[in-house]
Amino acid sequence: MPNVIPVPTHSDDLAQEEHAWPFPGGVIGFVSYWFALAITFLLYGANTLFFFLYTWPFFLTMLPVAVLVGIALNMVLRGRLLWTLIVTMLVVACLFWLLFSFLTGW
Repeated sequence: MPNVIPVPTHSDDLAQEEHAWPFPGGVIGFVSYWFALAITFLLYGANTLFFFLYTWPFFLTMLPVAVLVGIALNMVLRGRLLWTLIVTMLVVACLFWLLFSFLTGW
């Protein structure tokens, strides 16, 4: 019987793995960064610009961190974009607030 093809009997074997692409997570992380930056301007107004005058390198380094968080969460959540968007925005906003509060208390 050389032409026999084994047929899987379990439903787990029939299901193919879903592949999550990193690009949507990176875009969500990028958008989350600008969302967190906008929240800072909404809370503190134009005074935020004077604060950013000396601390801009710290906040600029948050951009690749936010993109990596978005990619990682997209992979962990297996490409579910709505959950990735919600969780990434929360995590990036919390990281942004943590950095902001650390620098204002320094």
